[in-house]
Amino acid sequence: MKKILILDDKEAIAKILSMYIGKENEIVWFDNPQKGIVWLDQGNIPDLIITDLNMPIMSGEEFLKYIKQNQMYREIKVIILSSNDSTTEKIRLLEMGAIDYIVKPFNPVELNLRVKKLL
Repeated sequence: MKKILILDDKEAIAKILSMYIGKENEIVWFDNPQKGIVWLDQGNIPDLIITDLNMPIMSGEEFLKYIKQNQMYREIKVIILSSNDSTTEKIRLLEMGAIDYIVKPFNPVELNLRVKKLL
């Protein structure tokens, strides 16, 4: 069973993700990236991180930057979720190290298939 960290300030999104990808994976959810960093720093290493881009306190972009600059975490695959469908934004975040960029609203079945291919 693979471990997936979900970071999204909207619990409803986390529940939808858990319904579709939680059947075959262990899901850990936090409503902000700072809590996710504390969890990581406690020695937890997920196989995949799915993070919303726009969150209060710390953005998904800031979190991605933290992950990719930290030698312990830089190999963890990160998927960005965002309502922003800008090609420029997608390219920028993929260049920063995101493995995928999925636009909301997303199709949960499609997202589940993408997750399966990454794991």
